[in-house]
Amino acid sequence: MRITKLGEEILRQVAEPFEMEEINDELRVFIEEMFDTMIEAEGVGLAGPQAGISKRIFVVISDDDVRRVFINPQIISTSAELCDYEEGCLSIPGVYENIQRPAKVTVQAFNEKGKPFTLEAEGLLARIIQHENDHLDGHVFIDRGDADFAKQTEEQFKRRAERAEKKRLEREAKEKRIAAKIAAKEAKKNK
Repeated sequence: MRITKLGEEILRQVAEPFEMEEINDELRVFIEEMFDTMIEAEGVGLAGPQAGISKRIFVVISDDDVRRVFINPQIISTSAELCDYEEGCLSIPGVYENIQRPAKVTVQAFNEKGKPFTLEAEGLLARIIQHENDHLDGHVFIDRGDADFAKQTEEQFKRRAERAEKKRLEREAKEKRIAAKIAAKEAKKNK
């Protein structure tokens, strides 16, 4: 599973909720792939848009090592107490910023079996839930920090994407030239 990067449109879209009939074995396989991708990338959370689907889902493994799945999550309350923490994101690799968020949250969601639950979280788990839930609303963590830093980061990732696209097009053109030369040689040989 490829993790989408800053600059890809899906990260700025508001994700669609799941219908209850969509919470099935196919989704559970996808959820396992999300966990595998997140763990391989050494992350603590991964949202649907980061996994290439604009759906309201995220997975989390916090400091308690419990695998949690949140389908159609809704944060129903947050604490007045705030705390700062340096955040990063699998969709914005190598970028970190100190972000202030509520210290505690209460969230309602469905698990991978379609069962509703309510969870009160604090500390790192509360932060991860808020960070991943932001992805479902088309936000990334840099949106909550310094505006100049966010703008610079967006521009940096836009340039990276442009360079990658240019290299891809050059590679395709080179492959076409090689294929044309091979075809021409074959045609000469067959005359």
